[in-house]
Amino acid sequence: MSRYDDIINLPHYESTTRKRMSMEQRAAQFAPFAALTGHSDAIAETARQTSEKPELSTAECEELSRKLNHALENESYVRITYFASDQFKSGGSLKSITGKIRGIVETEGIIVMSDKRRLTAGDVIDIENLKI
Repeated sequence: MSRYDDIINLPHYESTTRKRMSMEQRAAQFAPFAALTGHSDAIAETARQTSEKPELSTAECEELSRKLNHALENESYVRITYFASDQFKSGGSLKSITGKIRGIVETEGIIVMSDKRRLTAGDVIDIENLKI
């Protein structure tokens, strides 16, 4: 005779005071628990890639200056590619904006776009004339 022969054939117990849990509720009891909140965000931030700011040669700077003056004189639409520094890591990424150049604040080295966005002239990598 086994230890459990007296209870092995009894019906499964059902509570009379509590209703049966759904499968979703039962599964939720065993769901993973994030003991290290923010850990996955920190890993994602570490994995995010940044690049160093490209250095332009003297000839490239002169060409950029010529393109800037041409776009300003002709009031043409341009695509400006610039280096945006990352707020959290060293380096940054290249970004582009499109529009007309309104003016240049030479004392501060700022390019002002027609929609009042401002770019630091030293961060500009390329200016492309757009045919619109």
